[in-house]
Amino acid sequence: MANFNIDSKKARTYDAIVIGSGISGGWSAKELTERGLKTLVLERGRDVQHIKDYPTTNMMPWEFEHRDRLPKEITDANPIASRCYNFKESSAHFFAKDNEHPYVQEKPFDWIRGYQVGGKSLLWARQTQRWSKYDFEGPARDKFAVEWPIGYDDIAPWYSHVEKFAGITGNKDGLDTLPDGEFLAPHELNCVEKYFKEQVSKQYKDRHFIIGRAAHITDPQQIHLDQGRAKCQSRTICERGCPFGGYFSSNASTIPWAMKTGNMTLRPHSVVHSVIYDDKKQKATGVRVIDANTKQMMEFYADIIFVNAAALNTNLILLNSISSRFPNGLGNDSGVLGQYIAFHNYRAHVSAEYEGFLDSTDDGRRPNGGYIPRFRNVYKQETDFLRGYAAGFGASRDTYSDQDGIGESLKASLHETKYGNWSVGSHMMGETIPKESNYVALDKDLKDPFGIPQLKISVDYDDNDEKMIKDYVEQVTEMFTNAGFKNIKAHDGHRNPGNDIHEMGGVRMGKDPKTSMLNKWNQLHACKNVFVTDGASMTSTSTQNPSLTYMAFSARAVDYAVKQMKAKSL
Repeated sequence: MANFNIDSKKARTYDAIVIGSGISGGWSAKELTERGLKTLVLERGRDVQHIKDYPTTNMMPWEFEHRDRLPKEITDANPIASRCYNFKESSAHFFAKDNEHPYVQEKPFDWIRGYQVGGKSLLWARQTQRWSKYDFEGPARDKFAVEWPIGYDDIAPWYSHVEKFAGITGNKDGLDTLPDGEFLAPHELNCVEKYFKEQVSKQYKDRHFIIGRAAHITDPQQIHLDQGRAKCQSRTICERGCPFGGYFSSNASTIPWAMKTGNMTLRPHSVVHSVIYDDKKQKATGVRVIDANTKQMMEFYADIIFVNAAALNTNLILLNSISSRFPNGLGNDSGVLGQYIAFHNYRAHVSAEYEGFLDSTDDGRRPNGGYIPRFRNVYKQETDFLRGYAAGFGASRDTYSDQDGIGESLKASLHETKYGNWSVGSHMMGETIPKESNYVALDKDLKDPFGIPQLKISVDYDDNDEKMIKDYVEQVTEMFTNAGFKNIKAHDGHRNPGNDIHEMGGVRMGKDPKTSMLNKWNQLHACKNVFVTDGASMTSTSTQNPSLTYMAFSARAVDYAVKQMKAKSL
């Protein structure tokens, strides 16, 4: 029996464990397995294999029973998921359902999750902007919250590393506020967008409008062909899963790449309960897992552990990882675990019409849009609010058909497309400030279906956010007016925090172990063989879409961890 137990434990022992298979977990797995480490990847949801498990990817609109709309009984049963624009008949199977994965909202918070291999990398908006030095320097500049322990120069080579593999389209714009990357051919702006770009450049020295940077292959390189991926077909139904691998996802890219090494074991249906800490060894030795199908608890062991469960689930796992050494959560000597949660403020929109270029229209599809990089409080504090916002911008030609008449005349009218003015629109992407009052914690009474404490979320907007919304509306309205746009309208959607799906923090990086959880290598200050490289690690949010930064953090941290292992320092 003793030998059987030894053999059983040996079969459950690896060099490394990665918790989560989304964007950051996929990158951690790829980098670990490439370096020869036998790696166990734990995913709480089902397996989703590239192409094979994209059931709706080639369906036509008329093949959906409800024409890609969800029946009322489904939206009523999933009010949180239904507030995400990608929750459709064609993609609902990639969303966690509200009643199956409960949590406690002390304040309204839309926690959008994708529980399957690949996580939300199947559903993301694929926008990929680098941070600049000014983004990393923000907290030090305005003295709010803690400083980042790294700067742009530390992460720049790792941005390049992940961009080349993932495939990023973009234009070399030469902006110090939004550094250029390793870009594939850019998408084109249409005529009204080009006009707006000219107007912004003419009227503002500190503002710019560019084509977005996105994880779409526009010009396949050998590294993409080696992954079995092809050029993006601009189908713009990405949330169904792309059979061409035209956009980056863990399923199309990092997970199969890691599998090819022969060093990865992928275990779906594995809900991580906690990380195991050994008081005698003074390090983490493995993880406790609940099998999602059998509810059986089991343990797996490894020398290093990467927690990439997505920001709030990473907080939950660490909070639930208690021991005599860490009674308040793994590595939580500072007491800040679960605190200083932040997100992106997407509440405000501005729309308008343009009466020019009536001899032109747009044609085809483009899985990308225009982008106005942040221009507020970049170099110095200049407004009555902290930090700033970026903005999206796009233009399209309105079309309509005459619906008068009946019979043959109506049919003929419907076939004749008529054109109206151009519609233009912008949405804000504001940085929120990490505050102690925005936190997550374990509920003392309520459990989820696996017996794990439910996560209690208390996150809200503040006065800084309201001032930022006001400034965004004023500035974009001014830019639209100066460009000659008409019928300008501003709208505050009052969307809940979380609906941006960019929640960050709770396990933040920092220079001082007394005020942060992670050091400059995304390594727990108090438990050196545990690394966190997803959104939980973020010290501040800046305004850029964060996924590219998670990728770069993951690759950088793995490189450091493996070197430390070889030096026997972990």
